[in-house]
Amino acid sequence: MTKKLLLTGFEPFLDFSINPTMKIAEELNEAAIGDYTITSHILSVDFHKAGKQLLQLIEETKPDAIISLGLAGGRFKINPERIAINVNDGPKDNQGHKPDNEVIWEDGADGMFSTLPISRMVQQLKAQGLPAEISNTAGTYLCNHVMYQALHYTKTNNLGLPAGFIHIPASHELAIEHGKIPSWSHDDLKRAITICIETLSEA
Repeated sequence: MTKKLLLTGFEPFLDFSINPTMKIAEELNEAAIGDYTITSHILSVDFHKAGKQLLQLIEETKPDAIISLGLAGGRFKINPERIAINVNDGPKDNQGHKPDNEVIWEDGADGMFSTLPISRMVQQLKAQGLPAEISNTAGTYLCNHVMYQALHYTKTNNLGLPAGFIHIPASHELAIEHGKIPSWSHDDLKRAITICIETLSEA
């Protein structure tokens, strides 16, 4: 029986006029990878909207797994994230809101661990020639926010489904425009996410 995977990317933000997660999500929408059929959506870079958008998508699509993608301009490996923390902070979002040490959920845990097979994902990526490493910080910006929202929701509602977040480096297209960040080809970025989904399917 085919399972459903909710895959999210983000719109462009800050000084990044291109967001490769958006293109990857759009291209993988309705793809069949391993045991999963992909349903993709693009989230707003907006602290007041992104989490609500994600939770609404979970309720509407009733997925069997959730993977959210985020751009980490400056990183040079694929980074499955280990933990999300219960705080919003960082630079302004696309609507100009700049949170200062805000709590995401008043009754939420201080931190919540990914329920994706992140160690296995890293092993498979490296085995197939793609640099990867588990990251122990998703930051405090929208990426962390969305990861925390997904994990809090799935735990609170006893859904028992794998959920988590993967940070990716910039694409060549973005790096050329930006000037001073490392980059990967779009094809390799997309292949890396495909490998992660295949690994989840085999878990």
